Amino acid sequence: MASRETFPGADAFLPARHTLPELRRAAADCHGCDLVERATQVVFGEGPADAQLLFVGEQPGDVEDRRGEPFVGPAGGVLHRAIGDAGLADTPSFVTNAVKHFNFSERGTRRLHQTPRAGHVTACRPWLRAEVEAVQPRLTVCLGATAARSVLGPSVRVLRDRGAVLDTPSLVGGGPTLVTIHPSAVLRTPDDERAAAYDGLVADLRVAAQHLSR
Repeated sequence: MASRETFPGADAFLPARHTLPELRRAAADCHGCDLVERATQVVFGEGPADAQLLFVGEQPGDVEDRRGEPFVGPAGGVLHRAIGDAGLADTPSFVTNAVKHFNFSERGTRRLHQTPRAGHVTACRPWLRAEVEAVQPRLTVCLGATAARSVLGPSVRVLRDRGAVLDTPSLVGGGPTLVTIHPSAVLRTPDDERAAAYDGLVADLRVAAQHLSR
């Protein structure tokens, strides 16, 4: 069962002006939830302010936490390859996460991913809402269940709703939304099924490309 734990949230840390540089500086001082106590640093979104596409993932991974950049680890490699294969390589894009700090458990020297709790997603949503406000994308792409719930609420189901442009009211503002799997799901798929999982991700992103071409 998802935790009902609540946190102060990010609202008190938002700057007066929601430009990307000011938001990035302010997010570095956010103490809206307990993840800040263990993560190396905040990992804010990256991309141009006039991006047409805004990709939302779950949270930073180990590599992202250490480098301070989103989608630079193995899952990021899958995402960027899929973006190219879907014909979106030249489309200005902004990449971010629903939760800006890495949630993990330690096993020896390894830091293992832990899904952020519902309270973490709620606490961090003001940052995502401010990013969407600053970028004003034509389409928001939710990568995985945590991102989809952060943007569209608990009724969305990735496997049921993936691959279609949705006009469901967004909790973070912006325009239409498309839901697909997180690229890390491709990496977790058994070897003999991985190519099909990747092709499914690319097919969903091609729907995004078709939407933007209108």
